[in-house]
Amino acid sequence: MNDSLELALKTAGRVQTELLDVVKREYVGKDEVIDLLGICLVAGENLFLLGPPGTAKSALVRSLASKLDCRVFDYLLTRFTEPSELFGPFDIRRLKEGDLLTNTEGMLPEADIVFLDELLNANSAILNSLLMALNERIFRRGRETRKLGFVLTVGASNRLPEDDALAALFDRFLLRVRSDNVPSEMLTSVLEAGWQLQKTDSTQAGVGKRISIEELRFMQNSIPLIDLSEVRTVYVGLVNRLRHAGIEISDRRAVRLQRLAAASAMMCGRSSVIVSDFWVMRYIWDTMEQVEVLAKIVNDTLKVKSPESNTAESTAASVHPRSVSVDAPNPEHLNRDLDQIETLLQTSGDDANQKSWLRDRLSLLLSRVEWVQRTEARSFLKSRIETLMEKVSAS
Repeated sequence: MNDSLELALKTAGRVQTELLDVVKREYVGKDEVIDLLGICLVAGENLFLLGPPGTAKSALVRSLASKLDCRVFDYLLTRFTEPSELFGPFDIRRLKEGDLLTNTEGMLPEADIVFLDELLNANSAILNSLLMALNERIFRRGRETRKLGFVLTVGASNRLPEDDALAALFDRFLLRVRSDNVPSEMLTSVLEAGWQLQKTDSTQAGVGKRISIEELRFMQNSIPLIDLSEVRTVYVGLVNRLRHAGIEISDRRAVRLQRLAAASAMMCGRSSVIVSDFWVMRYIWDTMEQVEVLAKIVNDTLKVKSPESNTAESTAASVHPRSVSVDAPNPEHLNRDLDQIETLLQTSGDDANQKSWLRDRLSLLLSRVEWVQRTEARSFLKSRIETLMEKVSAS
């Protein structure tokens, strides 16, 4: 392994521990979205968040950005948004001298992280400039052309595109993920985490920024050093199978999707891609009807292991957690819910309604525990639930 790749792998490890893991502690139940934000940050690709208002779409991006030493451009698009609102107005001083140049200070062209809320409100006036900025990382206005240096672009909306013009914009976002309200059994944890987050001193927002934009760009530029040769045959078979199932994957997208698999490998500290890294292909849907089809085909592919990948995949740490299960419950979150139930049990006294509610909660948690991947964690949680059930019945 050369020195550049080794340094990039170390940076990816820090992205996980110093960035993603911290955001996960702040936003309970958002691990899937946060993992995909991390993958796109490492790969330098765009992510689309689909979900109703109030599901932390913008908050997640802001939290991520606040922990980096970076410039952020955050904008809510409307049907009347004008190019100057995103890219900046013409520079009046230069205009007097006969130069038609844009003053981009504090605007999208100078940002490191871009968040465009209600992305699909984009109108024809800004569409062409946005398409070029997102796909080619170039801003062009008249004779003016500038290279853009985004490390991450995130778009969000509560709907999917309904016309071809917006479909072209949507296509610039390589991965797509839903951001929904968390399951009911996690609501207590969400409320506690959200309340704690509000108590955090806002003056400390910039404290602990340890990963620089230069490091992130170096890491993204090192992605081509990751080896895909051992699994390229599997990848070609997967792309062809998805195409036959009606999932449109252009050659351009097929090429760029390799970066996401390489990013998964990098996040796991590996210098080569293994079959399990193709979990990212679950998130390339165009419609919600495609989600189950993608999950079925991709999960079937993940069961295939080339001889070269067996050794690497035998170590749990070398496999990205998102490859194991799409919606596997988090044992730590379940254990935290059991802590809260135990506290409530101590204060419930003879309240029959409270006891009935606790029994229902424990039954619901027991059904989720069955889907925990690790045997030791599953056994521990089941044992704890049984003990609490006995306490509820005895009290």
